[in-house]
Amino acid sequence: MKGILVFPNWEKKQEAMKMISRIISFCNKEGISVYIAETDEAEVLPGAELLPLDQFTGNADVAVVLGGDGTILRVARELNSTNLPILGVNLGQMGFLAEVEPPALETALQQLQKGAYKTLHRLMLSARVYRNDRLVCEYTALNDVVITKGPLSRIIHIDTFVNDTHLESYPGDGIIVATPTGSTGYSLSAGGPIVNPTLDVMIITPICPHLLHHRSVIVSSSERVLIRTNARQPDVVLTVDGLVGSPIIESDLVQVTRAPMTTPIIQLHGTDFYSLLHRKLTKVISREPERV
Repeated sequence: MKGILVFPNWEKKQEAMKMISRIISFCNKEGISVYIAETDEAEVLPGAELLPLDQFTGNADVAVVLGGDGTILRVARELNSTNLPILGVNLGQMGFLAEVEPPALETALQQLQKGAYKTLHRLMLSARVYRNDRLVCEYTALNDVVITKGPLSRIIHIDTFVNDTHLESYPGDGIIVATPTGSTGYSLSAGGPIVNPTLDVMIITPICPHLLHHRSVIVSSSERVLIRTNARQPDVVLTVDGLVGSPIIESDLVQVTRAPMTTPIIQLHGTDFYSLLHRKLTKVISREPERV
């Protein structure tokens, strides 16, 4: 391994700087270059250098993201065309995408150096919005594509189709189409299932449905999900990974399919999805207040 590219969450500057110092200390001993992704907030420490986006490829072998799942989602978008594998170090709360906890940082770096890991290529989604049969915007998602009403709107009615076959009409607050990676995010909070991220599926989950029989549906990633809203409210929105979005007007058609690219996520040897899931859920339970 010749180089590590570090993406810190600069909103957690104090924690991030400590992690960067530990990465520099390890890499300097091993003759590995350390680069920090160049952004407006970026700061550089002795032993590392800033690296602009157009120089990522060829200088680094892996990207180490210091933050929570939101930071990893943002970095995945930035690295979309580089095929650089991502290892997450959790500075957030749950951190399902961030496999490494801070105390295990040096152990993880040793495994990276030895090549003791595999790269899992996570499914991504392509979301296209059509208005009067004209494509008006297009996005790529690692976690989910969400259509939801604004805070002051009434319920919205969403007609959902799979491969042009009517699946269901959902009255409620909205709908989520998630990847297996995103199954532990918003979809889980809305009552959706937890899905192994190696599976080739999409999860359709209604948000606060107003009919009790409405539940999540899992479909193949080779299928096409079509969503049409019947909402006259001006504040219905499409959001992608909670990061970008677009307003949706009545009769807009949203098409969600498998994206042509994937996101490479590093899985260190000795870990798997189920052990990670157990660890994260145990961490959450330990933080819950006792009920009297």
